[in-house]
Amino acid sequence: MTIFKIAPDGYPFIVVFALITILVYIFGKPWMAVLPLTATLFMVLFFRDPDRTIPEDKGVFVSPADGKVILIKDVYEKDYLKAGSKEISIFMSIFNVHVNRAPCDGNVLFIQHSPGKFLVAHQDAASMENENTVMVLEGKNGKILVRQVAGFLARRIVCKVNAGDALRRGERYGMIKFGSRLDVYLPKDTEIMVRLGDKVKAGQTVLGVLRQR
Repeated sequence: MTIFKIAPDGYPFIVVFALITILVYIFGKPWMAVLPLTATLFMVLFFRDPDRTIPEDKGVFVSPADGKVILIKDVYEKDYLKAGSKEISIFMSIFNVHVNRAPCDGNVLFIQHSPGKFLVAHQDAASMENENTVMVLEGKNGKILVRQVAGFLARRIVCKVNAGDALRRGERYGMIKFGSRLDVYLPKDTEIMVRLGDKVKAGQTVLGVLRQR
């Protein structure tokens, strides 16, 4: 298993900063290359995309993002699912892996991108007011919604799937560049397996289990 790999979206950033480092070292003073070299190493760290061990248990929903659980609540999702749901929000700092993964097996019903503000991502208002991309998946356990939310620094949401595509649990489908938030809406009878403040890993940490289906 490959332990360390780079997400394809990161290569342009890494190459640009690496070239700047080389040019500054050659045509400037060597010590001046420390800053672009540091930026290059940060880009390598930020765009890392490690393989994950995906749970195979039935009825399991895995985390779609790395980060910290900042919200767990019962809601009625009125815009897309039109049903009672368990909402879990995950905040991704600039030090987390930013590749997003599918919480469960399912077919993509639709993708909806909405422009908006760039509030600090951990604020509750950011979920609805910030620029975001919604993906609705339909699988054996019903419909779920995953919302990628841009943040104060994160101005680039990447979603690489389209309506009609099929995803497997833990499969990579996008990322948010430079820190942000991800909201997931699970069926209302899901047994939540995480608590506020927990650190989770995309594709690996079990967020909830739907036992009765």
